[in-house]
Amino acid sequence: MFLVLYEWRAKPGMEAQFEEGWRRGTLAITRKYGSYGSRLGRTADGRYVGAAEWPDEATWKTAMAEGMAYDDPEAKTMFDAATRDGGAPILGMTIVSDLLVRPD
Repeated sequence: MFLVLYEWRAKPGMEAQFEEGWRRGTLAITRKYGSYGSRLGRTADGRYVGAAEWPDEATWKTAMAEGMAYDDPEAKTMFDAATRDGGAPILGMTIVSDLLVRPD
C-alpha cells in the first residue's frame, strides 16, 4: 500500500463546501483510479490534512500524471472555489507495516 499526505487551507466561511467537494472528489478518484479512499482531518489552526491510500505508488503516479481528472466536475468546482491554498503532496510513503484496527 502507498500513503500520500496532502495539506490545504479552506477560504474562511467556505469550510463546509471545501469538505463536501473533498468528499465527492475522493469518491470520484476512488471510482476512476482505484484508490482506497482517504481520510480528512482538521488541525487546531484550521489546516486540513488528507491521508490518501493507494494500492501502490505506480497507481498513484498514473492518477497524478492524468491530473487526477475525475468524473464529478461539480465536485472539483466546489473544492477549487473553497480552497485558499495547498494541495500538493507533502509526503508519500510505502506502508511497510499496518496495525491500524478498524471497527466493524
